Amino acid sequence: MVMKSITVASVVSFAAGLAVASFAGFREFIPGLLEGALVTIQIAVAGALVAVVCGLLAAMGKMYGPRPVRWLAVGYIELFRGTSALVQLFWLFFVLPHFGVTLAPMTVAIVALGLNVGAYGAEVVRGAVGSVPRGQWEATVALNMTRWEALRRIILPQAFVAMIPPWGNLFIELLKSTALVSLITIGDLAFRAQQMNQTTFRTVEIFTIVLVIYLAIASVITVGMKTLEARAAGAMARGRSR
Repeated sequence: MVMKSITVASVVSFAAGLAVASFAGFREFIPGLLEGALVTIQIAVAGALVAVVCGLLAAMGKMYGPRPVRWLAVGYIELFRGTSALVQLFWLFFVLPHFGVTLAPMTVAIVALGLNVGAYGAEVVRGAVGSVPRGQWEATVALNMTRWEALRRIILPQAFVAMIPPWGNLFIELLKSTALVSLITIGDLAFRAQQMNQTTFRTVEIFTIVLVIYLAIASVITVGMKTLEARAAGAMARGRSR
């Protein structure tokens, strides 16, 4: 039922996009905004990969690492959760050059958003791992597994199913946060929209298209994560029935 509702919402969003594009007053803005949307998607995908890696490493370090690694993981999580994503973006772009480190705008965008979302993702991973029944850990001890073997073969596969919904929410938040990168001269969707609006003053048409494009991309993320969740849950159920 949930998948059906999500699919309907996605179809409606794409249909709305086609309807908007069909109006003559909107057509002139479509090509430029789609170019910006491609940049937005690239940043969102790359940032999501960075976020997943950072979130997993930080969670494992916080829970099972030696004391210095735990401190480092906690420091990273609290720093990036406790400060603004915009300030983090500006710090990497404007402050790092004062220390002799200059990064390309796209690199700054991907790293800043990935680190920011990864800090929240670390707590998602930690909570999911903590939700695995204690009996599973006891079973791994009985099988003489090391902690890392138990995590890789038993605990993380079960926790993975619980992680998917909150990670889906974080990916959508990451997508929406990509609008911030227009402030460091990246020609993403928001940047293109602002440029067009400043030169044409066609605010209604431009930002209606932008609204629909963001909705369409978010719907794709939602459907993808729901599909992944259903498949992971099915695989887990089949594994338990053997």
